[in-house]
Amino acid sequence: MGMTMIEHILARKAGLPEVRVGDTVTVEVDMTVLIDLQFATMWLQPLRIHDADKVAIVMDHAVPAPTVKDAAGGPRARQFAAAFDIQRFYDVGRHGICHQVIAENGLARPGEVLACTDSHTCAGGAYNTAARGLGPAEVYSILCTGQTWFQAAPTIRYEFRGELAPGVSGKDVFLFIAAEYGDATNHNLEYDGPGLASLPLHDRRTIATQGAEVSADFSTFAHDDVLAEHFETLGICEYVAARADPDAEYAAIRSIDLSHLAPYVARPGTVSRNGVPVSDVERRRIDQAFIGSCANGQLDDLRIAADVLRGRQVAAGVRLIVTPASQQVYRDAMRLGYLQDIADAGAVITNATCGACFGYHLGVVGPGEVCLTSSTRNFTGRMGSTEAEIYMASPATVAASAIAGRITDARQATS
Repeated sequence: MGMTMIEHILARKAGLPEVRVGDTVTVEVDMTVLIDLQFATMWLQPLRIHDADKVAIVMDHAVPAPTVKDAAGGPRARQFAAAFDIQRFYDVGRHGICHQVIAENGLARPGEVLACTDSHTCAGGAYNTAARGLGPAEVYSILCTGQTWFQAAPTIRYEFRGELAPGVSGKDVFLFIAAEYGDATNHNLEYDGPGLASLPLHDRRTIATQGAEVSADFSTFAHDDVLAEHFETLGICEYVAARADPDAEYAAIRSIDLSHLAPYVARPGTVSRNGVPVSDVERRRIDQAFIGSCANGQLDDLRIAADVLRGRQVAAGVRLIVTPASQQVYRDAMRLGYLQDIADAGAVITNATCGACFGYHLGVVGPGEVCLTSSTRNFTGRMGSTEAEIYMASPATVAASAIAGRITDARQATS
Protein backbone atom coordinates (compact mmCIF):
# COMPACT_ATOMS: atom_id res chain seq x y z
CA MET A 1 0.00 0.00 0.00
CA GLY A 2 1.38 3.40 -1.02
CA MET A 3 1.52 6.65 0.93
CA THR A 4 -0.18 10.05 0.72
CA MET A 5 1.74 13.30 0.26
CA ILE A 6 1.93 13.99 3.99
CA GLU A 7 2.92 10.41 4.79
CA HIS A 8 5.78 10.71 2.31
CA ILE A 9 7.00 13.96 3.89
CA LEU A 10 6.78 12.62 7.44
CA ALA A 11 8.55 9.40 6.49
CA ARG A 12 11.43 11.19 4.76
CA LYS A 13 11.87 13.71 7.56
CA ALA A 14 11.76 10.93 10.16
CA GLY A 15 14.22 8.76 8.24
CA LEU A 16 11.69 5.94 7.92
CA PRO A 17 10.79 3.76 4.93
CA GLU A 18 7.10 4.38 5.49
CA VAL A 19 4.53 6.03 7.75
CA ARG A 20 1.01 4.74 8.35
CA VAL A 21 -2.10 6.27 9.93
CA GLY A 22 -1.70 6.26 13.69
CA ASP A 23 2.11 6.20 13.67
CA THR A 24 3.80 8.76 15.91
CA VAL A 25 7.02 10.02 14.33
CA THR A 26 9.76 12.46 15.29
CA VAL A 27 10.74 14.61 12.32
CA GLU A 28 13.33 17.21 11.41
CA VAL A 29 11.83 20.68 10.99
CA ASP A 30 13.12 22.67 8.03
CA MET A 31 11.79 26.10 9.03
CA THR A 32 10.51 27.52 12.31
CA VAL A 33 8.75 30.89 12.13
CA LEU A 34 8.35 33.13 15.17
CA ILE A 35 5.86 36.02 15.24
CA ASP A 36 5.72 39.26 17.20
CA LEU A 37 3.07 38.04 19.67
CA GLN A 38 5.54 35.51 21.08
CA PHE A 39 7.95 38.28 22.04
CA ALA A 40 5.18 40.47 23.48
CA THR A 41 3.89 37.83 25.90
CA MET A 42 5.78 35.12 27.82
CA TRP A 43 9.11 35.27 26.02
CA LEU A 44 12.10 33.53 27.58
CA GLN A 45 15.41 33.98 25.78
CA PRO A 46 16.96 30.53 25.08
CA LEU A 47 20.61 29.84 25.89
CA ARG A 48 21.13 28.32 22.45
CA ILE A 49 19.13 27.42 19.35
CA HIS A 50 19.49 24.47 17.02
CA ASP A 51 20.10 26.23 13.69
CA ALA A 52 19.74 29.95 12.97
CA ASP A 53 19.40 29.22 9.24
CA LYS A 54 16.19 27.35 9.97
CA VAL A 55 14.56 30.20 11.89
CA ALA A 56 12.63 33.25 10.68
CA ILE A 57 11.05 36.08 12.67
CA VAL A 58 8.11 38.02 11.25
CA MET A 59 6.54 41.07 12.85
CA ASP A 60 2.94 40.66 11.79
CA HIS A 61 0.00 40.64 14.18
CA ALA A 62 0.37 44.01 15.87
CA VAL A 63 2.43 46.19 13.52
CA PRO A 64 3.08 49.03 14.08
CA ALA A 65 2.56 48.31 17.78
CA PRO A 66 -0.91 49.48 18.92
CA THR A 67 -0.20 48.97 22.65
CA VAL A 68 2.72 49.41 25.05
CA LYS A 69 2.75 45.63 25.59
CA ASP A 70 3.17 45.04 21.87
CA ALA A 71 5.81 47.75 21.65
CA ALA A 72 7.84 46.00 24.36
CA GLY A 73 8.01 42.85 22.23
CA GLY A 74 9.85 44.57 19.39
CA PRO A 75 13.14 45.10 21.25
CA ARG A 76 13.03 41.50 22.50
CA ALA A 77 12.66 40.22 18.93
CA ARG A 78 15.52 42.39 17.72
CA GLN A 79 17.73 41.34 20.61
CA PHE A 80 17.03 37.66 19.94
CA ALA A 81 17.75 38.02 16.21
CA ALA A 82 21.03 39.82 16.93
CA ALA A 83 22.13 37.37 19.64
CA PHE A 84 21.81 34.34 17.34
CA ASP A 85 22.56 36.05 14.01
CA ILE A 86 19.14 35.24 12.55
CA GLN A 87 19.22 36.64 9.04
CA ARG A 88 15.56 36.04 8.19
CA PHE A 89 14.21 38.84 10.36
CA TYR A 90 11.28 40.70 8.80
CA ASP A 91 11.05 43.77 10.99
CA VAL A 92 8.74 46.76 10.58
CA GLY A 93 9.21 47.98 7.01
CA ARG A 94 9.90 44.47 5.69
CA HIS A 95 6.97 43.02 7.60
CA GLY A 96 3.64 41.45 6.74
CA ILE A 97 1.33 38.65 7.81
CA CYS A 98 3.73 35.78 8.42
CA HIS A 99 2.13 33.38 5.92
CA GLN A 100 2.44 35.98 3.15
CA VAL A 101 6.06 36.69 4.08
CA ILE A 102 6.71 32.93 4.14
CA ALA A 103 5.31 32.65 0.61
CA GLU A 104 7.18 35.65 -0.80
CA ASN A 105 10.52 34.44 0.51
CA GLY A 106 10.18 30.74 -0.30
CA LEU A 107 10.31 29.64 3.34
CA ALA A 108 7.69 26.94 2.71
CA ARG A 109 9.19 24.51 0.20
CA PRO A 110 7.96 21.29 -1.42
CA GLY A 111 8.51 18.16 0.65
CA GLU A 112 9.63 20.07 3.75
CA VAL A 113 8.26 20.67 7.28
CA LEU A 114 7.42 24.15 8.53
CA ALA A 115 6.21 25.11 12.00
CA CYS A 116 4.84 28.35 13.45
CA THR A 117 2.66 29.28 16.41
CA ASP A 118 -0.06 30.78 14.21
CA SER A 119 -3.01 28.47 13.55
CA HIS A 120 -3.10 29.36 9.85
CA THR A 121 0.37 27.96 9.22
CA CYS A 122 -1.38 25.36 7.05
CA ALA A 123 -1.27 28.13 4.41
CA GLY A 124 2.17 26.80 3.54
CA GLY A 125 0.53 23.61 2.31
CA ALA A 126 -0.18 25.41 -0.96
CA TYR A 127 3.53 24.90 -1.69
CA ASN A 128 3.50 21.12 -1.15
CA THR A 129 4.81 21.68 2.38
CA ALA A 130 3.88 19.92 5.62
CA ALA A 131 3.06 23.21 7.37
CA ARG A 132 1.27 23.30 10.69
CA GLY A 133 0.55 25.66 13.55
CA LEU A 134 1.77 24.46 16.93
CA GLY A 135 1.65 25.76 20.48
CA PRO A 136 4.27 28.27 21.72
CA ALA A 137 5.93 25.69 24.00
CA GLU A 138 6.32 23.19 21.15
CA VAL A 139 7.70 25.84 18.80
CA TYR A 140 10.16 26.89 21.52
CA SER A 141 11.23 23.26 21.78
CA ILE A 142 11.74 23.05 18.00
CA LEU A 143 13.79 26.24 18.17
CA CYS A 144 16.17 24.50 20.58
CA THR A 145 16.16 20.93 19.23
CA GLY A 146 15.26 21.23 15.53
CA GLN A 147 12.70 18.44 15.86
CA THR A 148 9.07 17.83 16.67
CA TRP A 149 6.63 14.94 16.61
CA PHE A 150 3.39 14.27 14.77
CA GLN A 151 0.87 11.47 14.79
CA ALA A 152 -0.08 10.59 11.23
CA ALA A 153 -3.78 11.22 10.68
CA PRO A 154 -6.00 9.77 7.95
CA THR A 155 -6.17 11.86 4.77
CA ILE A 156 -9.12 13.15 2.75
CA ARG A 157 -8.24 13.70 -0.90
CA TYR A 158 -9.93 16.34 -3.06
CA GLU A 159 -9.62 15.85 -6.81
CA PHE A 160 -10.34 18.98 -8.83
CA ARG A 161 -11.81 18.78 -12.32
CA GLY A 162 -12.64 21.54 -14.79
CA GLU A 163 -11.86 25.17 -14.09
CA LEU A 164 -13.47 28.05 -12.23
CA ALA A 165 -15.95 30.26 -14.04
CA PRO A 166 -15.25 34.02 -14.18
CA GLY A 167 -16.09 35.67 -10.86
CA VAL A 168 -15.52 32.49 -8.81
CA SER A 169 -12.40 32.17 -6.66
CA GLY A 170 -10.50 29.93 -4.28
CA LYS A 171 -12.48 31.41 -1.39
CA ASP A 172 -15.66 30.13 -2.99
CA VAL A 173 -14.08 26.69 -3.46
CA PHE A 174 -13.27 26.52 0.24
CA LEU A 175 -16.66 27.82 1.38
CA PHE A 176 -18.38 25.24 -0.84
CA ILE A 177 -16.23 22.42 0.59
CA ALA A 178 -16.85 23.58 4.17
CA ALA A 179 -20.60 23.86 3.56
CA GLU A 180 -20.86 20.52 1.77
CA TYR A 181 -18.57 18.34 3.89
CA GLY A 182 -18.19 20.10 7.25
CA ASP A 183 -15.27 19.64 9.61
CA ALA A 184 -12.21 17.49 8.97
CA THR A 185 -11.09 17.17 12.58
CA ASN A 186 -8.00 14.96 13.05
CA HIS A 187 -7.65 14.52 9.28
CA ASN A 188 -5.25 15.78 6.64
CA LEU A 189 -6.51 17.39 3.44
CA GLU A 190 -4.80 16.67 0.11
CA TYR A 191 -5.55 18.54 -3.14
CA ASP A 192 -4.76 17.32 -6.64
CA GLY A 193 -6.52 16.25 -9.84
CA PRO A 194 -6.62 17.33 -13.49
CA GLY A 195 -8.30 20.63 -12.61
CA LEU A 196 -5.48 21.73 -10.33
CA ALA A 197 -3.44 23.14 -13.22
CA SER A 198 -6.15 25.75 -13.87
CA LEU A 199 -6.18 26.93 -10.25
CA PRO A 200 -3.90 29.97 -9.71
CA LEU A 201 -1.42 29.90 -6.86
CA HIS A 202 -3.20 32.66 -4.93
CA ASP A 203 -6.40 30.58 -4.92
CA ARG A 204 -4.47 27.54 -3.68
CA ARG A 205 -3.08 29.66 -0.86
CA THR A 206 -6.58 30.71 0.16
CA ILE A 207 -7.83 27.12 0.21
CA ALA A 208 -4.81 25.79 2.10
CA THR A 209 -5.00 28.62 4.65
CA GLN A 210 -8.64 27.97 5.42
CA GLY A 211 -7.97 24.32 6.26
CA ALA A 212 -7.68 25.54 9.85
CA GLU A 213 -11.36 26.50 9.81
CA VAL A 214 -12.41 22.88 9.29
CA SER A 215 -9.87 21.72 11.92
CA ALA A 216 -7.61 19.86 9.49
CA ASP A 217 -4.11 18.85 10.62
CA PHE A 218 -2.33 19.48 7.31
CA SER A 219 -3.77 21.03 4.14
CA THR A 220 -1.42 20.17 1.28
CA PHE A 221 -1.42 20.69 -2.49
CA ALA A 222 0.33 18.58 -5.08
CA HIS A 223 3.48 19.82 -6.77
CA ASP A 224 2.97 20.71 -10.44
CA ASP A 225 4.26 23.04 -13.15
CA VAL A 226 2.64 26.06 -11.47
CA LEU A 227 4.63 25.44 -8.30
CA ALA A 228 7.80 24.60 -10.19
CA GLU A 229 7.61 27.93 -12.02
CA HIS A 230 6.96 29.79 -8.74
CA PHE A 231 10.08 28.39 -7.10
CA GLU A 232 12.14 28.87 -10.22
CA THR A 233 11.22 32.56 -10.10
CA LEU A 234 12.45 32.65 -6.49
CA GLY A 235 15.68 30.94 -7.51
CA ILE A 236 14.84 27.83 -5.48
CA CYS A 237 15.39 24.47 -7.11
CA GLU A 238 16.85 22.19 -4.42
CA TYR A 239 13.85 20.39 -2.97
CA VAL A 240 12.22 16.98 -3.11
CA ALA A 241 8.51 17.31 -3.90
CA ALA A 242 6.07 14.94 -2.22
CA ARG A 243 3.78 12.97 -4.49
CA ALA A 244 0.99 10.66 -3.49
CA ASP A 245 1.31 7.06 -4.62
CA PRO A 246 -1.42 5.75 -6.94
CA ASP A 247 -2.35 3.12 -4.35
CA ALA A 248 -2.29 5.46 -1.32
CA GLU A 249 -5.02 4.82 1.24
CA TYR A 250 -7.52 7.61 1.96
CA ALA A 251 -10.32 8.13 4.45
CA ALA A 252 -12.30 9.59 1.51
CA ILE A 253 -11.75 10.73 -2.07
CA ARG A 254 -13.99 13.60 -3.14
CA SER A 255 -14.28 14.95 -6.68
CA ILE A 256 -14.98 18.66 -7.14
CA ASP A 257 -15.99 20.02 -10.56
CA LEU A 258 -14.71 23.58 -10.36
CA SER A 259 -16.82 24.67 -13.34
CA HIS A 260 -20.02 24.02 -11.36
CA LEU A 261 -19.16 26.30 -8.43
CA ALA A 262 -20.68 29.71 -7.74
CA PRO A 263 -19.75 32.51 -5.33
CA TYR A 264 -20.51 31.43 -1.76
CA VAL A 265 -21.06 33.16 1.57
CA ALA A 266 -20.82 31.66 5.06
CA ARG A 267 -23.34 32.84 7.59
CA PRO A 268 -22.19 34.09 11.02
CA GLY A 269 -20.77 31.68 13.58
CA THR A 270 -18.89 29.10 11.53
CA VAL A 271 -18.07 28.12 7.97
CA SER A 272 -18.76 24.43 8.56
CA ARG A 273 -22.15 23.36 7.14
CA ASN A 274 -23.11 27.04 7.18
CA GLY A 275 -22.59 28.36 3.67
CA VAL A 276 -24.87 29.01 0.71
CA PRO A 277 -24.48 30.53 -2.77
CA VAL A 278 -24.48 34.32 -2.51
CA SER A 279 -27.61 34.39 -4.65
CA ASP A 280 -29.45 32.42 -1.94
CA VAL A 281 -28.38 34.37 1.15
CA GLU A 282 -30.84 36.61 2.95
CA ARG A 283 -30.73 40.30 2.01
CA ARG A 284 -28.57 41.82 4.72
CA ARG A 285 -27.32 45.36 4.96
CA ILE A 286 -23.72 45.61 6.10
CA ASP A 287 -21.89 48.15 8.23
CA GLN A 288 -18.33 47.04 7.52
CA ALA A 289 -16.65 45.22 4.65
CA PHE A 290 -13.12 43.85 5.11
CA ILE A 291 -10.64 42.60 2.52
CA GLY A 292 -7.38 41.25 3.88
CA SER A 293 -5.78 38.55 6.07
CA CYS A 294 -3.41 35.71 5.22
CA ALA A 295 -6.22 34.11 3.22
CA ASN A 296 -7.22 37.05 1.05
CA GLY A 297 -4.84 39.97 1.36
CA GLN A 298 -2.69 38.81 -1.55
CA LEU A 299 -1.86 40.99 -4.54
CA ASP A 300 -4.39 39.16 -6.72
CA ASP A 301 -7.08 39.73 -4.10
CA LEU A 302 -6.41 43.47 -4.23
CA ARG A 303 -6.46 43.34 -8.03
CA ILE A 304 -9.87 41.66 -7.94
CA ALA A 305 -11.18 44.22 -5.47
CA ALA A 306 -9.85 47.11 -7.55
CA ASP A 307 -11.53 45.72 -10.68
CA VAL A 308 -14.89 45.66 -8.88
CA LEU A 309 -14.48 49.07 -7.22
CA ARG A 310 -12.99 51.04 -10.12
CA GLY A 311 -15.21 54.00 -10.98
CA ARG A 312 -17.74 53.18 -8.24
CA GLN A 313 -18.35 54.39 -4.69
CA VAL A 314 -18.76 52.58 -1.39
CA ALA A 315 -22.34 52.94 -0.15
CA ALA A 316 -23.15 55.53 2.48
CA GLY A 317 -22.97 54.03 5.96
CA VAL A 318 -20.54 51.27 4.94
CA ARG A 319 -16.88 51.16 5.97
CA LEU A 320 -14.68 49.30 3.50
CA ILE A 321 -11.32 48.42 5.04
CA VAL A 322 -8.58 46.91 2.88
CA THR A 323 -5.41 45.50 4.43
CA PRO A 324 -2.60 44.23 2.17
CA ALA A 325 -1.05 41.04 3.48
CA SER A 326 2.51 42.37 3.43
CA GLN A 327 4.60 45.43 2.80
CA GLN A 328 5.60 43.91 -0.54
CA VAL A 329 1.95 43.46 -1.52
CA TYR A 330 1.31 47.07 -0.48
CA ARG A 331 4.16 48.39 -2.62
CA ASP A 332 3.24 46.25 -5.64
CA ALA A 333 -0.45 47.21 -5.41
CA MET A 334 0.54 50.86 -5.20
CA ARG A 335 2.74 50.66 -8.31
CA LEU A 336 0.00 48.85 -10.24
CA GLY A 337 -2.64 51.43 -9.31
CA TYR A 338 -4.85 49.06 -7.32
CA LEU A 339 -4.62 51.14 -4.16
CA GLN A 340 -5.58 54.28 -6.08
CA ASP A 341 -8.73 52.63 -7.43
CA ILE A 342 -9.61 51.21 -4.02
CA ALA A 343 -9.06 54.52 -2.21
CA ASP A 344 -10.92 56.51 -4.87
CA ALA A 345 -13.96 54.29 -4.22
CA GLY A 346 -13.96 55.45 -0.59
CA ALA A 347 -12.15 52.57 1.08
CA VAL A 348 -9.61 52.87 3.89
CA ILE A 349 -6.30 51.15 3.11
CA THR A 350 -4.32 50.15 6.17
CA ASN A 351 -0.81 49.05 6.95
CA ALA A 352 0.02 45.39 6.27
CA THR A 353 -0.84 43.43 9.41
CA CYS A 354 -3.30 40.91 10.84
CA GLY A 355 -5.28 43.81 12.33
CA ALA A 356 -9.04 43.57 11.85
CA CYS A 357 -8.99 39.84 11.09
CA PHE A 358 -8.46 38.90 14.73
CA GLY A 359 -10.32 41.88 16.17
CA TYR A 360 -7.25 43.65 17.51
CA HIS A 361 -6.93 46.95 15.68
CA LEU A 362 -7.59 48.76 12.39
CA GLY A 363 -11.21 47.69 12.01
CA VAL A 364 -12.81 46.29 15.17
CA VAL A 365 -16.60 45.90 14.81
CA GLY A 366 -19.08 47.15 17.39
CA PRO A 367 -22.27 45.77 18.99
CA GLY A 368 -25.12 45.19 16.57
CA GLU A 369 -22.96 45.70 13.48
CA VAL A 370 -22.86 43.40 10.47
CA CYS A 371 -19.50 42.75 8.83
CA LEU A 372 -18.82 40.94 5.56
CA THR A 373 -15.23 39.75 5.56
CA SER A 374 -12.85 37.94 3.25
CA SER A 375 -10.61 37.07 6.20
CA THR A 376 -10.17 33.71 7.87
CA ARG A 377 -12.81 33.37 10.59
CA ASN A 378 -16.38 34.36 11.29
CA PHE A 379 -17.04 33.01 14.76
CA THR A 380 -18.79 35.15 17.37
CA GLY A 381 -16.49 37.83 18.74
CA ARG A 382 -13.68 37.16 16.27
CA MET A 383 -13.54 40.69 14.85
CA GLY A 384 -14.69 42.61 17.91
CA SER A 385 -18.02 42.67 19.72
CA THR A 386 -19.77 39.39 20.55
CA GLU A 387 -22.94 41.20 19.54
CA ALA A 388 -21.76 41.71 15.97
CA GLU A 389 -22.49 39.38 13.05
CA ILE A 390 -19.73 38.28 10.69
CA TYR A 391 -20.43 36.86 7.23
CA MET A 392 -17.56 35.49 5.12
CA ALA A 393 -17.11 35.68 1.34
CA SER A 394 -14.57 36.31 -1.43
CA PRO A 395 -12.88 39.68 -2.06
CA ALA A 396 -15.06 40.18 -5.14
CA THR A 397 -18.24 39.60 -3.16
CA VAL A 398 -17.04 41.85 -0.33
CA ALA A 399 -16.15 44.69 -2.73
CA ALA A 400 -19.46 44.45 -4.61
CA SER A 401 -21.39 44.32 -1.34
CA ALA A 402 -19.60 47.43 -0.06
CA ILE A 403 -20.86 49.29 -3.13
CA ALA A 404 -24.40 47.94 -2.81
CA GLY A 405 -24.60 48.33 0.96
CA ARG A 406 -25.81 44.74 1.29
CA ILE A 407 -24.52 41.24 0.51
CA THR A 408 -24.40 41.04 -3.27
CA ASP A 409 -23.15 38.76 -6.04
CA ALA A 410 -20.28 40.60 -7.73
CA ARG A 411 -21.16 39.05 -11.09
CA GLN A 412 -24.51 40.83 -11.06
CA ALA A 413 -23.09 44.08 -9.70
CA THR A 414 -20.49 44.35 -12.48
CA SER A 415 -22.52 43.01 -15.40
